[in-house]
Amino acid sequence: MSEVTQPSDELVDQVSRTTGLSTDDARRVVADVLAYFTETTEEYVRRRHRELQTYGARNDEIFARLADELRHWPVRSPELSARQLRRIVYG
Repeated sequence: MSEVTQPSDELVDQVSRTTGLSTDDARRVVADVLAYFTETTEEYVRRRHRELQTYGARNDEIFARLADELRHWPVRSPELSARQLRRIVYG
């Protein structure tokens, strides 16, 4: 997975103050959010493919769903065809 920098103390303090979370819990939440937003498109596609396969989805369903999810992903990614997604997963 992409390298995640440590959350700034200022951000952790803000999250702690506005949510009532302890500093340690706020630090974990901020780190999780940062990790989510630093995941590359390729990492996201591979992870989601594994997750969806676990629940019995077939590849044609998975690749259609991934293409739709990427269109609404908070971190913009180029629009990818089913073939491009398949290539990310299988090389």
